[in-house]
This record gives sequence, C-alpha cells and structure tokens, in this order.
Amino acid sequence: MSDFWSTWVIVFICISLGLTVFLFLWGPRVDIPTEQDGTSGHVWAHGVLREAIRDLPLWWIVLSAICLAAALVYLALYPGFGGYKGYLDWTSHGELTAEQAANLKLITPLRERVHGKSVEAIAGDPAAVRAGAILFSENCTACHGREARGNIVIGAPDLTDSGDFLYGGDGKSILTSILDGRTGAMPAFASSLSSDEISDLAHYVASLSGRSHDSLRGALGKRLFSNCVPCHGADGKGNQAMGAPNLTDAIWLYGGDADTIRATIKDGRAGVMPHWDGRLDSVTIKMLAAYVHSLGGGEDDLPAAKTAQR
Repeated sequence: MSDFWSTWVIVFICISLGLTVFLFLWGPRVDIPTEQDGTSGHVWAHGVLREAIRDLPLWWIVLSAICLAAALVYLALYPGFGGYKGYLDWTSHGELTAEQAANLKLITPLRERVHGKSVEAIAGDPAAVRAGAILFSENCTACHGREARGNIVIGAPDLTDSGDFLYGGDGKSILTSILDGRTGAMPAFASSLSSDEISDLAHYVASLSGRSHDSLRGALGKRLFSNCVPCHGADGKGNQAMGAPNLTDAIWLYGGDADTIRATIKDGRAGVMPHWDGRLDSVTIKMLAAYVHSLGGGEDDLPAAKTAQR
C-alpha cells in the first residue's frame, strides 16, 4: 500500500472512531428538550402517536462499549490501520501457506501409498476414494452434477451407468478421458438428408431401444441407417474406440425423445470434455479416476478388441 493510501485509511479510521466515541459519550448525556408530558413534541396521526424520550438502555451502552473495544483490539493485532501490519504480523497469504503445508503433510502418506498403482487398485483404497470424491466435487460437479448423474442439456454423461461409458469404463480409459479430454464428433446430416429422411431415420433410431415410434417411418429410416453404421455399427451398439454411443439401450447423452434425436441427426453434436493434464498432477488425477471408477460405471480392464466392439 502506498503512503498516500495508507495515510488516507488512517485518517478515515481516526475520524470514524472519533465520531463513534463522541456520540457514545455525548448521547447518554445530551439534554433533549421535552414537553410537559415527557415527549419531544413530534406527533403523528393527528396526535394519536407521540414521540417519547427515554434514556438509552444499559444493555445497549455495554454492548456498544464491547464492540468499540473489540474494534480497537482488532486494529492493534491485525492489519487494517493503513500500512500497519498488526502486532501478530498476520497475512492471508501466510495463513493460506500454513494451511497448504498442513494439508500436504496429511495427504503425503496417501499419495505415496497410491503412487504407481493402477486406477482399479486405487479404487480399492477407501481413503483414496474419499480424496477422489473431494476432487470430483471441486472440479467435475459443474458439468456432471454432485451425484455424477450428468446433464443432458450440455451432454455431460451420467457416470453412474454401469458398463455404459462412451469411451470405456475401465481404469485406463477413464484416466485417458480425464488426462486428455474428449471431443464429440457426431456429424450433422442437415446438408445430406432431407427433413423427411431425418425424421424417418430418427424413428428407426428410436426403435432400436424400444422407444415409441412410427413403425412405417422407422422401416423407411432403416435403409438410411447406413449413414450411421461406420460409427455406431450395423447393430447400433456403438464403438467405444470412437466414443460412438450404444443406441440400443435406454441411456441417452442428450435425451432420447423424438425431437432431440431429430436435432442430433440434423445438427450433430460436439460436446467437449476438458483435459486436466497440466491442471492437476498425475497422482491427483489417478485418485479422481479411481473415484469415478468406483461410482458404478467402472469396468474391469477389457481386451482391446472387446473394448472396440462395445
């Protein structure tokens, strides 16, 4: 703080405290003119209401004195009186540094214990999972929600769906998703399919998961599904290697109603999972991945070929 602003703050505090002390001492002793009935003479409602004059209650005087004394003690102990650092030499930065050091001392044994272990192994450590839960609440709830059930408005997946992770729910796949992030690549078909064709295709896609649909339009849309086979497969069960979702179950990233399916086909989807590599260290990310793995969506490590077919 510059000398100018330090002086300005000191003067402002002195004036404020001076006025407070003056009013505190003068208020109980001032002689207020009164009428014969003990009122100030101020009336309302045609004389029905009159302003009475009473001495300040003792509790108010005592409480005010305590508050004034506390303010003076605070200014003596802590920074606030201009550039004065306070008798305790306290700073918010110093307190933060001390708390961070204490936290590091507590978490270091846990970090050493999980270092070098797989996500699946870490998921079996209750302390590591609890740490991962805290990390999740601090970094992931904005999109996935406190209960990790996702958000169809922004296309954040439900992380509690057992065995239905877009890119795989084994530890390695979850870790890759957090480290590197993911970007959706559902193309838009508005320029290659007519509005009627998009509706027909949407009805067929709805039929794959047993949702309500027009069977005639669904039959017409079946031939158009060839546009979707390269990613979702001929059976519509998706491809985790590409992040193409399974269209035959009841789990929908953006919603499975007819209008949403049509919008997805027409306009495409390009949801983004941000990368956390460089924002969080590797051990921290592993504990976070272990928590996600423990939510119920985790899978055992799968052979690469089997993973690619899901």
